[in-house]
Amino acid sequence: MSIGVLIVDDQSLIRAGFSALLEAEADMTVLGTAGSGTEAVQLARATKPDIVLMDIRMPHGDGISATAQITAELPTRVIMLTTFELEEYILDSIRAGASGFLVKDTEPAQLIEAVRIVAAGDSLLSPSVTRTLLSQVATGIQKKLPADPRLAELTAREREVLVQIGTGKTNAEIAAELFITPLTAKTHVSRIIGKLGVRDRTSLVVLAYESGLITPGEALGNA
Repeated sequence: MSIGVLIVDDQSLIRAGFSALLEAEADMTVLGTAGSGTEAVQLARATKPDIVLMDIRMPHGDGISATAQITAELPTRVIMLTTFELEEYILDSIRAGASGFLVKDTEPAQLIEAVRIVAAGDSLLSPSVTRTLLSQVATGIQKKLPADPRLAELTAREREVLVQIGTGKTNAEIAAELFITPLTAKTHVSRIIGKLGVRDRTSLVVLAYESGLITPGEALGNA
């Protein structure tokens, strides 16, 4: 089944380049392009894409607001496009429902792989983006917060896995740390997402901090 993609950027050259690149892949179809956040929301409602490549800063509706509207209405997953990898809007984007980040000058093969990864249900955070995310959450926390009541739904092992997710570890790294198989780690992650009612792994990173399950200092050292 083809992955339907919507490309949103205020620069026509970027829209055209990404479109040509993705259309050349047998498993991808570009459903449309938009030059503003407002247009992106309208087009997403009409085409119901699997993936949206979303520019963050645009006139006539920014990418974060558009992402929030799209993810609230559709099962669509959004990859934010940034000019710089250490983007100041990472936390706001994730809260809006973004599933990953890409710099605009990323290599073509990496862009294609990123679309497939996010379409498959995984999230996409590079180590430096994860580090920035953790720093932003840490900055907003002045004291230890009460535990999120949803955490009571987790088993002791699932809590351990959530802590590891909060530090930015991949499934393979979690498996090595907890002496379990990568498949078991992936299963735990899926169950945690279901129990906590969040969209994906990126949301778990924020929740692990804001619930007080882990402290900024302990995770920043591992990010």
